[in-house]
Amino acid sequence: MPRRTLNLGILAHVDAGKTTLTERLLYAAGVIDAVGDVDAGTTRTDTLALERQRGITIKSAVVSFEIAGVTVNLIDTPGHPDFIAEVERVLSLLDGAVLVISAVEGVQPQTRVLMRALQRLRVPTLLFVNKVDRGGADPGRVLAAITARLAGAVVPMGTVDGPGTRAARCIGYGLGDPGFRAVLTEALADRDDALLAAYVENERAVTGRRLRAELAAQTRLCLLHPVFFGSAVTGEGVPALMAGLTELLPAEAGDADGAVSGRVFKIERGPAGEKIAYVRMFAGTVHVRQRLAVAGVGGRDAEVKATAISVSERGEWPRRPELVAGEIGRLWGLTGVRIGDTIGRAPTTGVPHHFAPPTMETVVAPVRPGDDGALRGALAWLAEQDPLINVRVDDTGREVSVSLYGEVQKEVVQATLAAEFGIDVTFRETTVICVERPVRAGEAVEILNTESNPFQATIGLRVEPGPPNSGVDFRMGVEPSAMPMYVYRNADTFAEHMGQYVRATLREGRFGWQVTDCVVTMVDCGYSLADGPPSRRGPLSTPADFRNLTPMVLMRALDRAGTVVCEPMLRVSLETPVRAINPVLTALGRLGAAVRQQSVRGDLTTIEAVLPAARVPDLQRRLPGLTGGEGVIESTFDGYRPVRGGGPRTRARTTADPRQRERYLASLTRQGGRG
Repeated sequence: MPRRTLNLGILAHVDAGKTTLTERLLYAAGVIDAVGDVDAGTTRTDTLALERQRGITIKSAVVSFEIAGVTVNLIDTPGHPDFIAEVERVLSLLDGAVLVISAVEGVQPQTRVLMRALQRLRVPTLLFVNKVDRGGADPGRVLAAITARLAGAVVPMGTVDGPGTRAARCIGYGLGDPGFRAVLTEALADRDDALLAAYVENERAVTGRRLRAELAAQTRLCLLHPVFFGSAVTGEGVPALMAGLTELLPAEAGDADGAVSGRVFKIERGPAGEKIAYVRMFAGTVHVRQRLAVAGVGGRDAEVKATAISVSERGEWPRRPELVAGEIGRLWGLTGVRIGDTIGRAPTTGVPHHFAPPTMETVVAPVRPGDDGALRGALAWLAEQDPLINVRVDDTGREVSVSLYGEVQKEVVQATLAAEFGIDVTFRETTVICVERPVRAGEAVEILNTESNPFQATIGLRVEPGPPNSGVDFRMGVEPSAMPMYVYRNADTFAEHMGQYVRATLREGRFGWQVTDCVVTMVDCGYSLADGPPSRRGPLSTPADFRNLTPMVLMRALDRAGTVVCEPMLRVSLETPVRAINPVLTALGRLGAAVRQQSVRGDLTTIEAVLPAARVPDLQRRLPGLTGGEGVIESTFDGYRPVRGGGPRTRARTTADPRQRERYLASLTRQGGRG
């Protein structure tokens, strides 16, 4: 019989105790002999030096155990908002989640952000109110806050006797308790008309078995969230939570015989520098030495071969001949794969990624000048681990910039470079990442065998504005007879390569920013032949001629079109106490925000606004003071807007010479980094 598997995420606000809960679950399942201590740095899942030093989770970790015949792949996720991209990647893997809330601090701002993400992506979620034994614990107050501010549709699965003391005990409710039965029936009937009708007709006919089954069904549909209480430190209440994991969350046996479908969610390097890809299998079976189709982020497709497999099993990673549906495994040999890539068919289950790319960047410099080259290689590797970290180098070859989410992430990069690569670095002030858009149409051409053209090719390009958020649209406006078929085999291949040359060039425009939202059309094309007519006679044209001539022509066309620098805009959703509406609205006005909508629910108000991404960190810093620490802010990318006032912002170019730039981009590609 196929084994049932539950891929489980544990999420929480910083310091709510999720890593300690992970340790307690592993201990209760017999995977470890003692519960690790976060402060002492002895936990199983926080393996990075900075994680142990600061007592926070930075990178997702996977560990497995069994409960009642169900294999649980437990994923300990970051709780700090700087690592929300890591959290969102994990959400695409989950069958269910546990959201941990402190019984002392209660519902915190990041708790609300995480719950919104879980609800938006429809991940079935149990709530665990932790630290009931700590001084100041008030489970009743926290439950009321959960109902009012987090998730109205909740059912407490027990109560706490003696909260706030070391003697605190969790008492689970049973269906024999008339009060609990009434509360549960009412909550379930609110969302199930058939159950309501049966209850009204004959209360006694609604059996405990039916109520339990309906509770599991509504939990799996994200209609209801059971709330458990306990202490991860003492283990109180944890057995009830463990029972809830297998009874209430969707643990299923995957289709091992189906078409292969998996997703890469993490990349590591082994002791010998080999790439190790963490893969969540949604369907099918992967065998050692099997060739696999990979659909890459951004349209990259490849075929790779798994040379070795290990599977997460009871806290270890034993080697196995295969990886089957439902499991999480580590695969060797998947050269070129990146986080987010799909193995085989795209999953039909799970949730998609849903987060905006970082809109800020900072210059990172080595303390020792001789570490320039090593720094570029190390950053290329970090970019491979996290595709949202973009790396670029200026025309001196020394000034390196990385894109980031926040200051803590900057600290993580600094600590990682020091610990894993032996490179000490410093950072400059963080700045916003802009783009350029063409203002009007511009056209340029370089003719073969003319004095201004050093290459054996003719290229004419026209660039013009495109629709917002359309990226770069490359089109062919010449007949196939004008294309060098002897070099590129066919018209489609030539068009594909020209599109690559165009997009590589547009990574930096007139002011140093990436050019986007434009249409580039090839309006002229020619190549040379040894026995051709005088205007085309010469050495045979090569791909290098077209690759190197493209930047010259395209940048000239772009100069004639003109570009405008546009800054990223974010749509922010602020949740704040009603009493803080006026100071928050005043702050938004001073930051140049346009308020789009306001709504009130109980003692909370939600404000929707759009403002420049550069102003959002300032808003984040001010919000706690304006709201007494109760404000919550979420942001989503809302496109670009021309920079207002002060003239266009310029950015240092990676290289002034297009040919140098192409060599640099090619070298970064070979390293596996991003330019």
